[in-house]
Amino acid sequence: MDEFGLIKRYFAPLATSSGAAGLLDDVATLEIPEGHELVLNKDMLAADIHFFKEDDPQAVARKALRVNLSDIAAKGATPLGYLLGVGFPKTIDENWIAAFSQGLAIDQDVFGISLLGGDTIRSPERIVLSVTALGSAPKGQLVRRHTAQAGAQIYVTGTIGDSALGLQLRLDREKESDWGLSAEQSEHLLDRYLLPQPRVAAAPAVLQFACASMDISDGLVADLGHMCRNSGVRAQVDLDKLPLSEGARVAVEGRDDVLRTVITGGDDYEILCAVLSENCSGFEGSLREASVPFAKIGELFERETQAGATEVILFKDGEPFLLRGDEGFQHF
Repeated sequence: MDEFGLIKRYFAPLATSSGAAGLLDDVATLEIPEGHELVLNKDMLAADIHFFKEDDPQAVARKALRVNLSDIAAKGATPLGYLLGVGFPKTIDENWIAAFSQGLAIDQDVFGISLLGGDTIRSPERIVLSVTALGSAPKGQLVRRHTAQAGAQIYVTGTIGDSALGLQLRLDREKESDWGLSAEQSEHLLDRYLLPQPRVAAAPAVLQFACASMDISDGLVADLGHMCRNSGVRAQVDLDKLPLSEGARVAVEGRDDVLRTVITGGDDYEILCAVLSENCSGFEGSLREASVPFAKIGELFERETQAGATEVILFKDGEPFLLRGDEGFQHF
């Protein structure tokens, strides 16, 4: 099938917005609510780097979309639609493309969005995916990651470390018995690696109450470090308050190396935010009303001025918990 036949059969049905013009033009239009501004985010995924080439194509499509929606939600914004760029190798099976488009359709219904446009190219070696998510937020109210303040409390949504542990299980299934996991616990961790849960429902709480926010993609410690560095503050985190799934809690028990994986491994796609103390009650109440799980894990302080001062200080059982300097996800 040629490029235009592929678009007509698999992607045009996803372009339900009038601004997409059925993907019959080179551009799309998008109407922004009055008093709002456009919020944009792009993430790319490549086979055998962000997903395995043997993964379910429906799940691959949903992951590609969800990692972008996670960033939109962490800013307190509402998703409006997305652009899709795909690079398929010559050996791609049309059944893979059909299932991939079905996965996009599933999550379009879940999150109330549609495809606006994009591009398809031939990739020489592997599948490459690029999604640009578009959202809106009240003008001037977008919640940035560099605006955290000393005295603010540190919150995370959901659970931390499931995806990193799921990846470890994909690479070595013997870890299931090594960690003492049940089949159900392992399946949960594997699912969270492949299918993140963007906290779109948390966006109103973030917008109203957080002074800084971002999603966790490079690992809790690395991303909190980004927030602290850009905001001129430091953080203290109590790892005993870290929200863990049942499987992660079993895997971590008595294994500091696994705990290090949990807090540095990345791909959580949960929201990390700073909330001033006077806004904590409202923030927590709003998340409960939206049925979004959360945990308060630490506090922000004024940055220490001496050279080499640590931006993120971790405690476990009341004692400092140390990391190596190279831990945390790195793209290059």
